Amino acid sequence: MITKPKGCHDIYGDQARKFKYVDKVIDDLMKEYNYDFMRTPIFESSELFHRGVGDTTDIVTKETYDFVDRGDRNMTLRPEGTAGIVRSYIENKMYGEGTQPVKVYYNGTMYRYERPQSGRDRELTQFGVEVLGSDDPYIDAEVISIPVNLFKLLGLQEVKVNINTLGDNESRNNYREALVEYFKPHINDLCEDCQERFKKNPLRILDCKVDGENEIIKNAPKTIDYLNEESKKRFEQVKKYLSLLEVDYEVNPNIVRGLDYYNHTVFEIEAKVEGFGSNNVLAGGGRYNGLVEQLDGPSTPGIGFALGMGRLIMALDLEKVELPIEKNLDAYIMYVSDTEKDYAVTLCQYLRINGYKVEMENLGRSLKSQFKQADRLNSRFFIILNDQELETDQIKIKDNKTKEETLVGIDYILYYFEEKLSEEDYDVEVTETIIEGE
Repeated sequence: MITKPKGCHDIYGDQARKFKYVDKVIDDLMKEYNYDFMRTPIFESSELFHRGVGDTTDIVTKETYDFVDRGDRNMTLRPEGTAGIVRSYIENKMYGEGTQPVKVYYNGTMYRYERPQSGRDRELTQFGVEVLGSDDPYIDAEVISIPVNLFKLLGLQEVKVNINTLGDNESRNNYREALVEYFKPHINDLCEDCQERFKKNPLRILDCKVDGENEIIKNAPKTIDYLNEESKKRFEQVKKYLSLLEVDYEVNPNIVRGLDYYNHTVFEIEAKVEGFGSNNVLAGGGRYNGLVEQLDGPSTPGIGFALGMGRLIMALDLEKVELPIEKNLDAYIMYVSDTEKDYAVTLCQYLRINGYKVEMENLGRSLKSQFKQADRLNSRFFIILNDQELETDQIKIKDNKTKEETLVGIDYILYYFEEKLSEEDYDVEVTETIIEGE
């Protein structure tokens, strides 16, 4: 038997419904924030990720799926979304458009060759946003508020925002020099990866998964202590806007994030989810004001974040959040004879194109078994076709909620559905009015 690759999942049934529901919540939220959807290729030139994500990151050095195509080109399955968005921004000259900044979101598949474990897969779905063209500290706060509001909309509790700043290039360089001086006498006490990072990018040592709890790393210098006045002022503005947006946050000087392109604001958002352990970060991101230039574009500020959809669904499951997912049908069409089946096919199509969720019998079951199937599918209306009634242009409909059976004229079936469903809407409105009146 052929099985799925290690670190990948089949998503179906209730789990698939949860993914689609969260997708819909994301789409609606992004509409409110005025972000446009964007899709980039699943594979791109390997150079894009080596230059964009950074040669010193674990993603590039250990986790990318690289291959040579038939044209002898080095290609990589995308491990994250930002580099592809920035490449598209440059290639399609979006920087020349009048509606600046460019605000986009993506929701697609990424690939990372890492050791599969709970919440970390080799194939993952990632939702993220990117804003290109604005260095306004408010935009930092707006981007941070998006996953916070998403988690609240979905029902997650105890959402916590941790923020830090790496400062501008001058501040970051000062901090880098301080780290070099600090780690130099201790570097042989750290893992081999950290020893290599020390040569290329000592900031990556702070993000080490092996030595993260080592006292040497815990006692390392903090970014906050090496900020120049301009960077300090900018960080204070970001915090002010977060407060105005009513986003609770904590300054955590240990956050540096795992990608080379970050500067100024970096952040992680976690939820206190039982079962996640210490690794409870659900979203993270930051500002990357030099990345567009690094990929041969014009000087352009940028900021974004990303979150793993599988990990988010896992958090919802662990928190026992009941998503309002509809698994019901509007109508199930039953028949016995061949002529009744022919009519069922036409009626099924008619109801579907008028916006109703409809299914019909297609296994040749007895009428009794069809009733059971309609119940299993939680159908609101049962449409029971009968040749004699069809000759008089009538259809029998059973309302499975009230258990009433009614003969309805064929031309009035849509009116019947609308009337029944609008009665329910009216009842809901009356109930809400009474509650508000109390």
